[in-house]
Amino acid sequence: MEITYRRFERTEGELLVDFLSGETWPFHASPAIEPDQVRGRLADGVYEGEGSRTFWVLADGSTVGLVRLMDLGDDTPLLDLRIRSGWRGRGIGRRSLEWATRYLFEEFPRVRRIEGTTRRDNAAMRRTFLRCGYVKEAHYRDGWPGAGGAVHDAVGYAVLRGDWEAGTVTAVAWDDEPPRP
Repeated sequence: MEITYRRFERTEGELLVDFLSGETWPFHASPAIEPDQVRGRLADGVYEGEGSRTFWVLADGSTVGLVRLMDLGDDTPLLDLRIRSGWRGRGIGRRSLEWATRYLFEEFPRVRRIEGTTRRDNAAMRRTFLRCGYVKEAHYRDGWPGAGGAVHDAVGYAVLRGDWEAGTVTAVAWDDEPPRP
């Protein structure tokens, strides 16, 4: 399967509305997105603006996902990855994260690290981060709002430019807390 990436254009606003509102995103804060929410975010420049870029993920020419890159003026951008439900479990998420990582480090010389956060129960995305050289750096208890008032733990991952360039992974020193007083 050939996976390609194409930058979203503002003229494709209604395609984005259909894509986001036509799917369920179980591990996002809002699993169901209303079309007017997407239109409002489009008007606010959330998907394409000074600090953000969005790309369509295409598998053999079909639109199967979306990669949104945020905080591009910072040295630590964030990313959002969404794959249509019918295409999950085929390695598209991993390939898209690898592509986004390479894109950010190659296109933005100031970028030192890239961050992504997911829900604790999103095992597939957590494995994807690890397979792509990202390291777990944070665990936020009750840090992710969910549907119906539910609250979930959130887990933060990041990759460092030096590790990416060298093909290495630098572990976090988790046990460095000072003794309790």
